[in-house]
Amino acid sequence: MRKYKSGFTLIELLVVIAIIGLLSTLSILSLNTARARARDAKRVADVKQIQTALEMYFNDAGIYPSAATSGSPVLYGSNTYLAAIPTPPTPANDGSCTTPDPAYTYVQDGSGASYHITYCLGAQTGGVSAGWHTATPAGIQ
Repeated sequence: MRKYKSGFTLIELLVVIAIIGLLSTLSILSLNTARARARDAKRVADVKQIQTALEMYFNDAGIYPSAATSGSPVLYGSNTYLAAIPTPPTPANDGSCTTPDPAYTYVQDGSGASYHITYCLGAQTGGVSAGWHTATPAGIQ
């Protein structure tokens, strides 16, 4: 008489391993999507923070600063409006942002009465679509 051992068959083990692999792949994909959305939300928040600092600078100085680069402060006299202009989160080449370095680019209009900040979003974030955008004193476009 033959004794049967209790346990799982090879087919049952392979099916369970395949299901676990599929579930882990799906969770990694959704985690990457969530991270990309978080980076885009940070980009929009950074640009709004820069705009607020520039407006406070304008209120005190009467003009916008002539230059502003990532890592540099926004200050006028003894007033510091932003300790350091933020750098975009990495990786920078999300979705529609395929340029290797889509840093926030600030340009004053020359007279000091206006400016524009260019930045890129990999996907739609809030009411702002994916792609390159410009922020001005009138708002984010």
